[in-house]
This record gives sequence, structure tokens and C-alpha cells, in this order.
Amino acid sequence: MSRWTVGVDRAACLGTGMCTSIAPAHFRLDGGTSSPVSTDVEPDDAVIDAAESCPMEAILVRSADGEVLAPQP
Repeated sequence: MSRWTVGVDRAACLGTGMCTSIAPAHFRLDGGTSSPVSTDVEPDDAVIDAAESCPMEAILVRSADGEVLAPQP
């Protein structure tokens, strides 16, 4: 299975911590906003759940071929 890339738009992030609660292995709060622990991750439903739960849609998850996996429009 190919890896995913994870990014956080720190300008859009409100630092609610929802992503760190849902996927603590993948996100951390840093200076009041979220950042990914790693931008290159093994596929994990928790990463998708965190991106879908972000109230600002600040988290972007892409497949290895660049397809946006989350958030879904």
C-alpha cells in the first residue's frame, strides 16, 4: 500500500486539538496550532478521521498519486 502525505494549513488552524485527540500518533499542537508529526505516513483511518473532523478543514491528506483523500468536499 502506498504512503500518504499529510499537511496542515497553520494559517487556517484554530488549535482546537481535535486532530490530536483523534490521531495523537500523527498530530501535535505546536505554538497553538497543529502540525503533523510526519508529513509522510502509512495509511491510517485515524488520519482521515482527523482531517474530516477539523472544523476549519486545515488538514489535507493526499494519496501517493496526489489524489485528495480528505477532507471530502
